[in-house]
Order: sequence, then structure tokens, then C-alpha cells
Amino acid sequence: MSDMTETTPGWLTPDELEMARARMPILYVEAVPVRVDDSGEVTSIGLLLRIGPDGTVSRTLVSGRVLHHERVRDALLRHLEKDLGPVALPRIPSSLQPFTVAEYFPTQGITPYHDPRQHAVSLAYVVPVTGDCRPRQDALDLEWFDPHEAASPALQSEMPGGHGVLLKQALAHVGLAF
Repeated sequence: MSDMTETTPGWLTPDELEMARARMPILYVEAVPVRVDDSGEVTSIGLLLRIGPDGTVSRTLVSGRVLHHERVRDALLRHLEKDLGPVALPRIPSSLQPFTVAEYFPTQGITPYHDPRQHAVSLAYVVPVTGDCRPRQDALDLEWFDPHEAASPALQSEMPGGHGVLLKQALAHVGLAF
């Protein structure tokens, strides 16, 4: 019996998570934070700057696991707050239909998405934010790019694991295919 009391239901220990990742797909949510003008047109896209476990600096999207017994909407809000801060004021879409479902595999080349740790399925959303965004947790910074900059191959190449492809799909979803 463990001496530790579980105070946060739904979290797995590192060993349990590693075992689950080895045996089954893990459900994630991903969000592309955007600023919109009064007519609802996207004016800028927010990308996080992170340092990976190997020390490389890259740009990425808001992303995280959906916990056991957690609604997708709640997971999306939790990860947006974790990555962008408590006053980002995200506007979660009223319909939780994602703009795409990204399938990450530990083997490269099956899909454009790759995660060496696991097989994961991610529901991806474009989420307008209206508040003050201050990155938290392991993000170094949040930078806002105009849609043309975000669509550039140079910027997308800075995004590992297929996040550049996901960003391109998000831009197309909001009518900004370049």
C-alpha cells in the first residue's frame, strides 16, 4: 500500500504513464491561440517558445492530455490556462468539433505527426483569446505572428513533430490558406 494519498484524480504516476503509453493511444487536445478583429477574422496566431528535453528551442502549440473523467472542453480550458496564463480569456468554440484529428505515432512517416514517446490521438481546435497571455509552466515565451508569418515554411520548420503541418491546417480552416 502506498503512503501517498492521491489528491488529483486522473493523473498517472510517471511509471503508470510510461506503461499506458506503451500499450494504448493517449487522447490529447491541441489549441492554436488566435487574436481576431471585430469581424471575427484572424489577425494573429500565438506560438509558444519551449526548450525540449534535449535542449533544443522550438515553437509549439498549446497541447496536453485529457484526463480520466475529464470533459474535452475542460481539458482544453485547463491546458490553455496552464500555457497562456489565467487571464488569457479563451473563447472555447460552442461546438467541440475539432478542425482536425491528428494521429501521432512513435514511428516516423505513418502520418505527418510524430511523438517518439507514444501513439497519441489529438483533437485540434482554433481558439480565440482576448485577454493578457503570459506563458507559464515550461514555455519560455508566447509570440504573436501575423497569418503570413505563421504560414511561412521557415517558421513552420521550427515546429517539431508535425506541429507545422497542424498550424497550416488551422490557417486553412479559418480561411487563411496561402
